Amino acid sequence: MILRVLEITVPVFAVILVAYAYGRWRPVDMGPANRLNLALFVPALIFYALSEQTAGGAVLVNAALASTVIVLGSGALAWLLCRWLGQDLRSLVPAAMFNNCGNMGLPLVTLTFGQQALPIGIVFLIVTTLLQFTLGLLIVSGRLDWRVLITNPLLLATLAGLLALGLDWHAPAMLLPAIKMLGDVAIPLMLTALGIRLAEGGLSQWRDGLLGGLLTPLTGLIVAAPLIWLFDPEPPLAAAILLYAALPPAVMNYVLAEQYGHRPQTSASIVAAGHVLAVLIMPAVLFVVL
Repeated sequence: MILRVLEITVPVFAVILVAYAYGRWRPVDMGPANRLNLALFVPALIFYALSEQTAGGAVLVNAALASTVIVLGSGALAWLLCRWLGQDLRSLVPAAMFNNCGNMGLPLVTLTFGQQALPIGIVFLIVTTLLQFTLGLLIVSGRLDWRVLITNPLLLATLAGLLALGLDWHAPAMLLPAIKMLGDVAIPLMLTALGIRLAEGGLSQWRDGLLGGLLTPLTGLIVAAPLIWLFDPEPPLAAAILLYAALPPAVMNYVLAEQYGHRPQTSASIVAAGHVLAVLIMPAVLFVVL
């Protein structure tokens, strides 16, 4: 069992660690690479996973419902806690709601359950992205920009993939390998970008973000545990839901805080601390679900 957990977690954290070490040695501007990933590689991954998926439709619907409940439930718990402790709502609530189901979630799902479980991870990513660019934007900026949502490549790829799935349409055989190759770039680049991003902060910012880093998996698991107990989804989905709930805060929380000028250093510290804690939390969760 321990060996299986290590087989899943070591590749993910090894890539992050190598990128982190390189970023400490030689600072890298990952902005262009991140934009390219979000505009090209991740949409290709989403379209391929949805249009060629083999998981049952009911499983994907249940995954979408579960992730929606976890995001909203985590936000409600974080809001209550922030009001009680007098903490900054606009920094901590989004961090609790929106976790790293892309950079870390997709690799963990595929390594744990195989490539056939990738559509479940993609559904988690889609739901989280849609809520982050609607409700999340509203929390951070105080307003909602629909242009950002309707021009989002992730949303467009999702709609195209769902349309292909509904019509039982598949990309031509000569194009499908190209789409897959583009999508295969996404996950390694996500992990590399995450390591580089974490290298940009010091120890002080990790200490400052400890509360937010703990809040994300804590609220997620508090919501997910009774959800699984009540609805008893089939084992692969139940385990995937627990993995999703325990993930650290999304890097996108920092990106949006930077874009809208609301305490970006606090958001960066939450993301950094959350991913350090994930080194301990994720193997423990995997030990439970395997």
